[in-house]
Amino acid sequence: MTIKRSTHSVRTRWSMLLTSFLIGGTAVAAGDNENLFLAANKAAMSKMMVGMNVRPSGDVDRDFAAAMISHHQGAIEMAEAQLLYGKNEQLHRIAQEIIVTQQEEIAAMKHAIAAAPEASK
Repeated sequence: MTIKRSTHSVRTRWSMLLTSFLIGGTAVAAGDNENLFLAANKAAMSKMMVGMNVRPSGDVDRDFAAAMISHHQGAIEMAEAQLLYGKNEQLHRIAQEIIVTQQEEIAAMKHAIAAAPEASK
């Protein structure tokens, strides 16, 4: 048991160090859940912002869909972080709704783009 506690302690410290790095090196006095949430949320936001930086294709519809799909995926990942680390049941329900509706909208945009003819360049 002492070894497991020691291992857990090392993992906890490593996790907190990694989390601190992921949220900009700011040491936060909040609980582990908040640190983990902040790290997950920051990662989702960073990934979303990169994905939304769409290289123009010459087709406004495709560019719009590409940016919005990334935006919606970011919302899904942020909602998943809420479900993992949040405690408020009302916010959990809202996060679940966000996941479902954003997935539906992503599917609809992919379908619309797949069904549309390519724009002439």
